[in-house]
Amino acid sequence: MAAMSAVFTIGHVAKMLGEDEYWLHDLSINMFPEDGCLWVHGVGEDGVPAFTEFGVECLKEIIAELRATGRAPKPKGEA
Repeated sequence: MAAMSAVFTIGHVAKMLGEDEYWLHDLSINMFPEDGCLWVHGVGEDGVPAFTEFGVECLKEIIAELRATGRAPKPKGEA
């Protein structure tokens, strides 16, 4: 397994995928470090979810499954 070299905050991932950040946050609640989801804490912050590249791929799979079953909102910017 390759060493992790970067993580992406949930806000960045939402922008990358064109999805709502709050919806992604709801999806990430059931994800674990093994799924590439971590919590990043800063000074004076409660922490935010962040994702490894593997975690982003896991999120994409979850989104695709939910869209295939009609249980997902449309991507941001899509009417």
